[in-house]
Amino acid sequence: MKVIETALPGCLVIEPKVFNDARGFFQETWNRERYAPHGIGPDFVQSSLSRSARGVLRGLHYQWPNPQGKLVSVQEGEVYDVAVDIRRGSPMFGRWTAVTLSAENKRQVWIPPGFAHGFIAVSEFAQISYLCTAAYDASTDANVAWNDAELGIDWPVNSPMLSTKDAAAPLLKDVAADRLPDLRRIG
Repeated sequence: MKVIETALPGCLVIEPKVFNDARGFFQETWNRERYAPHGIGPDFVQSSLSRSARGVLRGLHYQWPNPQGKLVSVQEGEVYDVAVDIRRGSPMFGRWTAVTLSAENKRQVWIPPGFAHGFIAVSEFAQISYLCTAAYDASTDANVAWNDAELGIDWPVNSPMLSTKDAAAPLLKDVAADRLPDLRRIG
């Protein structure tokens, strides 16, 4: 597998080895021995799947104080996937990175704990898989506005379909400090 660093330390793009032949393909989507040296894992406790229609934007989501690391991949279609460093005390606070994930390119992205995550479906439909290092915890679930001008995320769609929760998400500057991940507590 090939591991590609992004502009945000710890946030990685993974290009797994894919074995193609006349029957189709085979790839490992996670292997503790191969991924752990890159800080991915160490153990996943939840696997989730979502499907979205073109123009659906989900995010920017995070949990605090029960942060999740997420290994994200796409089984159907294509998404524009975004990670934002929202860890208090991080020199990269408020910076973002994005990657196109698709069933065709078979790339994965590792979103470390303490980062906000979101994506927009750019194909007719997109099915996304997440391996998570912590279980979903509704009491610590939070989000940041997808269109926060101070973040300046270059989304490929101007008027996405949003959930009620995502449409009402606060700007990053309006989130109380104790509701943001603390770099000292995460690493």
